[in-house]
Amino acid sequence: MAEAARAGAEAARAGRDPTRRGGDLGFSAIAFVLALLPRLYVALAWAREPVWDGHYYDFGARRIAAGLGYSDDLLVGGQPVWHPWCHYPVGYSGFLGLVYKLFGAGPHVATVANAVAGALLVVVVHRLARCATTPTRARVAALLAALSPGLIVYAALLMTEPLAALGLVTAPWLLARDAARGRLVRGALLAGAALGLTALVRPQSLLCAPALALLALPRPGGAAGGARAAWKRGALAAAISAVTALAVVAPWTIRNCRVMDGCALVSTNGGWNLAIGAFPRATGRFETLRAGDGCPIARGQVAQDRCWMAAGLQWIKDDPVRWLALIPKKLSFTFDHESFPIGYLGEANPAAWPEERRAAGRWVLTASHLGLLSVAALGVVALPRLRPWRALVAQLAALAAVLGLIAWGALGDDHAFWPLAVAIPVIAALPLPGRPANGGVVGYLAFAVASVALTHAVFFGEDRYHMVVTPALCVLAACALRRGEKR
Repeated sequence: MAEAARAGAEAARAGRDPTRRGGDLGFSAIAFVLALLPRLYVALAWAREPVWDGHYYDFGARRIAAGLGYSDDLLVGGQPVWHPWCHYPVGYSGFLGLVYKLFGAGPHVATVANAVAGALLVVVVHRLARCATTPTRARVAALLAALSPGLIVYAALLMTEPLAALGLVTAPWLLARDAARGRLVRGALLAGAALGLTALVRPQSLLCAPALALLALPRPGGAAGGARAAWKRGALAAAISAVTALAVVAPWTIRNCRVMDGCALVSTNGGWNLAIGAFPRATGRFETLRAGDGCPIARGQVAQDRCWMAAGLQWIKDDPVRWLALIPKKLSFTFDHESFPIGYLGEANPAAWPEERRAAGRWVLTASHLGLLSVAALGVVALPRLRPWRALVAQLAALAAVLGLIAWGALGDDHAFWPLAVAIPVIAALPLPGRPANGGVVGYLAFAVASVALTHAVFFGEDRYHMVVTPALCVLAACALRRGEKR
């Protein structure tokens, strides 16, 4: 946690400790209110009947709130028969089901809950950023998250991404906070619980478990034993967190094994998604699978998902070059624009969203996202200094690479900004002389960006999938062009 140590040293000179209990809570409260107000407006004024996947999340939540579990009813012989689900992850429907149980299922209950969750996300971004950088930069990160047009508009959508994003930043904050206070095991347990709940919303969040090791590394001079002991400490924290996360998920997995036609860790859409990204009609984004594409026999959800998994693997094996050639398109669909929220609102309320207004909304969201992604890529590059010369050359090269990718995205025919998302974890991992402190929180966030890029390079891309790392990009952007490490 070298960057946490640097932030602590700078804050200490100003009489503040970023890991101290209650540090800058006043600004966290201000950020919560600042984030909540626009989200509440959107949640109340723009929300309509849920559409697309939001319809299924809402239906599942209402069944859960009614005590019927994650299920629907099938008519067999004219009689309704209870039929369990696990095609979509249960976490978001479970969250809404609890809200409906407490407050009823009125027309704006779910979107108001989204607004509150979105405001809490901003608070956690602020607290996490304080473990990564200076108090001033942490405030900038919170403001970026609070005022993000995409995150604001998402309050009106019954979709999973903001809740998943909340979990992805809560887990590292809990571990970084407690590790800095000498409570490593408690922090690892809390982080694992947060990551397990997040996995129930978005299963691939479990990919970030190994990166939690970065948050447990001691500050320089804070522990004896050298690098080997430090990495043992990190590995212990990651292992505790991973085991705890799987323990949180386990009851749902056991439920699936008991009531479904086979076992599924969380959901049964992994095979579907692989097939969508690999079948002969694949374009790199979502396309509807048909029975004639490879799995014509109607069976249980688990068996059908396994069928599509086998078909997807076979298509990749038959033509790996074509599958690999789709990766740039998948990453482009994921990172090069931000239009899904506007499309959702237009589908839910076409009269209020004529094409001219939709185009303007897409432009605002896309421009803000690409600007954030561009600045976030500078979060792993140091401000070049004249000495030593090796560090100057290395950081100038890294800066030139990032600026070159930004120019390529802005001026190129394809307007491809997705290489920046790939560059963030690559540059963060390179041991360049004079680099900023790219371990700890920054390393975890870079890893989170890599996990999204890798997931959708394998499966398929849509712009809504980058929303889970928009808060991570806010912290990275606030860390842009920090001072480099002395050694």
